[in-house]
Amino acid sequence: MTSTVPFLRRLLPDLAPWRASRDFRLLWASGCVTGFGSFLSFVALPIQIKELTGSTFAVGLVGAFELVPLVVFGLWGGALADALDRRRLVLLSEAGLALLAALMLANSLLPHPLLWPIYLVAALTAALAGLQRPALDSMVPRVVAHDQLPAAFALNSLYRNVASVAGPPLAGVVVAVAGARSAYALDLLTFLVSLALIARMRPVPPAESAEAPSLRTIGQGLAYAWSRKDLLGTYAIDLVAMLFAYPVALYPFLASELDAEWALGLLYGATAAGALLVAATGGWTARVHRHGRMLLFAALGWGAAMALAGLVGNVWLVLLFLAVAGGADQVSGVARSTIWNQSIPDQLRGRLAGVEVLSYSVGPQLGQVRAGGMAALVGVRGSIWAGGLLCVAGVLALTAAVPKLLAWDSRTDPHALAVREQHERQAAGVS
Repeated sequence: MTSTVPFLRRLLPDLAPWRASRDFRLLWASGCVTGFGSFLSFVALPIQIKELTGSTFAVGLVGAFELVPLVVFGLWGGALADALDRRRLVLLSEAGLALLAALMLANSLLPHPLLWPIYLVAALTAALAGLQRPALDSMVPRVVAHDQLPAAFALNSLYRNVASVAGPPLAGVVVAVAGARSAYALDLLTFLVSLALIARMRPVPPAESAEAPSLRTIGQGLAYAWSRKDLLGTYAIDLVAMLFAYPVALYPFLASELDAEWALGLLYGATAAGALLVAATGGWTARVHRHGRMLLFAALGWGAAMALAGLVGNVWLVLLFLAVAGGADQVSGVARSTIWNQSIPDQLRGRLAGVEVLSYSVGPQLGQVRAGGMAALVGVRGSIWAGGLLCVAGVLALTAAVPKLLAWDSRTDPHALAVREQHERQAAGVS
């Protein structure tokens, strides 16, 4: 019995960042609240558009309004995060998101809600999220010790995956019972709670040498990313994995082919459930140092599991392989985040976080197009298993093309050692 206790402790999430940093606790609690709140609007918005128009095209059009602002303002938000107090930037953008939730609530309270404000608010929400996300991501290395960054990412992933699994069903119940207006009201409330939590954090000022945000400073961030082939490898692997093996758009058709329409909700939640299981038992990830290899094997696991999900004909096996894919994606996320946070200098962290927003937002969108287009040629299941195999082939090709990524080790990488020294100097200055 006593021998199993240390084993279980190694599996459970490492709570060291949560115990050591008050600011991380506040940031984590804020993320928990808004994580669930955002799913309320995420579910309510397409349902409201469906009720207003009855058009699947009108519902799908939301993605087109969201993608460009997310990409453009993600890059600009990265430059702002390196030039301004990151806490203040998060506060202002959170206040803006709260205002947009209030506008959605006001529109839903009209006797005849209007359609165009929904699209406008969706675009503005994507823009503010793009501005905020680089500041949020680049705050973590400033409030958490260098060696605790993998554990911090795992803890953040834990609440995000819990929200992904539990959020949509809870939001669906709220919308079905109380209507979209109640969902928007609760979302507004979560933003207000989040604002109160972030306001209690200490300022996170920019570096003394920080320049005003401009196209030139954005270009500096892109040039740094280009000079780091290991970073380019992480972006490229994530893009390839999502481009070829992200078949979410096909789930309604897959459920029909499997004669299991009842399982559609399970299909949507299976990958998040797998990721949640890994996040809840991922204490081991904090003891990994070769994160390039970790990323490689996880991305291969994602593609292989998706290929198997397309090949098997039993719905329970499909759900199992989708859950395995989600677990592999969680491991991949830990590896990518660790490489990014442990090896990118703080003065560039915001701009590179903007590049990361571009990396992981474009891939799924293109993946939906790839999945639908290929399904028209080879069928739904053919599109899924072929995409998984293409993902495996693409990841292997990228690994061969970027050997620096495979050799990446947090204990010896010169960029990681320089950032560690920077953290130690900052900690000594604060103390």
